[in-house]
Amino acid sequence: MHPHERIHVSTDVTDVSAPKVRALVTGGSGALGAAICHRLSAAGHLVYVHANRNESAAQDVVRAIQGAGGEAHALAFDVTDTESTRAALDRILEEAPIQILVNNAAIHDDAAFPGMNPLQWQSVIDVSLKGFYNVTQPLMLPMIRARWGRIINISSVAALIGNRGQVNYAAAKGALNAATKALSLEVARRGITVNAVAPGIIASGMSAGVFDETAIAALVPMQRAGSAAEVASLVGYLASAEAGYITGQIISVNGGMA
Repeated sequence: MHPHERIHVSTDVTDVSAPKVRALVTGGSGALGAAICHRLSAAGHLVYVHANRNESAAQDVVRAIQGAGGEAHALAFDVTDTESTRAALDRILEEAPIQILVNNAAIHDDAAFPGMNPLQWQSVIDVSLKGFYNVTQPLMLPMIRARWGRIINISSVAALIGNRGQVNYAAAKGALNAATKALSLEVARRGITVNAVAPGIIASGMSAGVFDETAIAALVPMQRAGSAAEVASLVGYLASAEAGYITGQIISVNGGMA
């Protein structure tokens, strides 16, 4: 292929004759990941729903998307394992590039920093940062050759204002924000945008055990938790052709938390 030859994959979802833009959502089996997968499918994209251990949950998301008339596939790999991640991505890259990537996979292992053990520190860092590298790097050259792409990293309000008991998580997401800005500069001329979305308190099974209504009212000016759908709506916009002039940004979805 000539180095300036462009692979044409239409981003116009009304063009039914063109192949669909393919999207990969890591951590797509969780509540937020599933909402993002549904949002991207509703925009007309083929969605790869990633899971690590819980592939059955990813299959549930796939069936729901297919039931709504969309196209989706499940895949499972550990984002911290470089070799297995590369092997899984190589298989799907044989058909066409991934042009929308949502790096959503992350874990929490909270503890006050004086009592945080090395595994708690390293495991959280590895999923967010090593996972970002392992998934994003193999997808870059195919995306660059296509000369159109969207990379959206899911960050956190903890990276912007901190949170007690989450020094590891805040550090991981803060580094992800920095990587977002640096990578956006490298690929801006290639038609690829790179942004991060930083959710605040989002209603989920995880947050239910941490933030009660009183705590939310004290922390959030809007005095409510956000929804996964509200975060997914922003991700969907950043993944669209309309967001082509937005890159290198860290955008909060947090109800006004400062």
